Amino acid sequence: MIPATRSRVLNRLPSASLLAHVSSKLGRMPCQRFLSTAWLKDSARLTAPPTISRAMSTVKAGVMPDVVSKPLKADLDPSKLTITLTKTPKSPPPPEQLGFGAVMSDHMLVCEYNPESGWSAPSIQPYAPISLDPACAIFHYTPSVFEGMKAFVGPDGKPRLFRPDLNMARMERSTDRVSLPHFDKDALLVLIKKLVAVDAHWIPPMRGYSMYIRPTLIGTRASLSVASSTSALLYVILSPSGPYFPTGFKPISLISMWDTARTWPGGTGAYKLGINYTPCFKPQEEAYSKGYQQILWLLGDERRITEAGQMNFFAVVQRDDGDIDLITPPLDGTILPGVTRSSVLSLASSHSPTSPLPGLPPTQRIHAHERTITISELQAHHARGALLEAFGVGTAAIICPIDRIGYEGVDMVMPVNEGLGKVGKAMWDEIVAIQEGLKPSEWSVTCE
Repeated sequence: MIPATRSRVLNRLPSASLLAHVSSKLGRMPCQRFLSTAWLKDSARLTAPPTISRAMSTVKAGVMPDVVSKPLKADLDPSKLTITLTKTPKSPPPPEQLGFGAVMSDHMLVCEYNPESGWSAPSIQPYAPISLDPACAIFHYTPSVFEGMKAFVGPDGKPRLFRPDLNMARMERSTDRVSLPHFDKDALLVLIKKLVAVDAHWIPPMRGYSMYIRPTLIGTRASLSVASSTSALLYVILSPSGPYFPTGFKPISLISMWDTARTWPGGTGAYKLGINYTPCFKPQEEAYSKGYQQILWLLGDERRITEAGQMNFFAVVQRDDGDIDLITPPLDGTILPGVTRSSVLSLASSHSPTSPLPGLPPTQRIHAHERTITISELQAHHARGALLEAFGVGTAAIICPIDRIGYEGVDMVMPVNEGLGKVGKAMWDEIVAIQEGLKPSEWSVTCE
């Protein structure tokens, strides 16, 4: 039996037919279901909320309320793309003069997010400086997300990308982590392909050369209040690049650090954010001053290995049964889920007599492990002669050999073969063959 108070309230509620009509106009869950479940659980809240009450009274008068006609925010839409080509095109520099990230191509992709209207129409336009309000959030609280990708020229002359879906998915996760406006990752990939196609002649058609792609999203809300940025700027720039090791593979040296943390549990190490890189500059200078080129980041009392500089770390260990263990730290929230890292793990698992990696015995298995590895374990492998090689992986270098790791005043010296061990060289050869379209693979995506 319904209490008298509740009965009087129910008599004042709109009819089912009126609720259904408003529901269809609002595009939300049926109002009848909402009223009959959420509100009727608490007799103290048995009155329709102001928005619904106003909607009901206005509908009865034959006029739909403003809340119903409010336009939806625009999503990123490649069909609205405009292309304005530069009137003063530059000549790409000779390939042998290219380093990394110093030269930009002629054009850039730009799109702005407004909290009221959503994403603007994307534009490919001449590369130029960006004008921002000095109070923009990016200058004060650094809401910044970016990605690192590469475009290559295949044997067919078409530009192609390497596993771009992984970059887009990671950028989407990073965007959510710093509460920047959401974007359609599939739409962004379409736009990136179009930009690469416009400046495809900037990609040097030589082995080991590429065009680096830097999609970037920054918060542009012009306010000093400490809050998430409701406005944003999305842009993509391109930079033709030469080989990371132009004169052959050159191993790097690492010094172990544990009193300074690159990342920590619950932090932002799993996301590609600008704030993860700047705090590493000072420790990097300290490493240089001690005769090392990069840092092996250790974490916790057990001093577990996380990353090598800004790269994912791999150790190759000889097993007693003749096979090989390939060990990399797990994705526990402190490790960036690198695209090259994922590729190395997949290739290691697929190595077999029917599909061997170049230069490796087909019958020798590679056991890939994503697990915790401490500096003391690495020392133990090295002491018994089982540590065959160590390398870092990332978009820029692909595979970067390590020849020396310093820890508490003692160096672990790695055996190196022409700068890169057999496993690292096999991975580099296979990945580059796929990137440049020399080996068919679903990982290689053309820009058409």
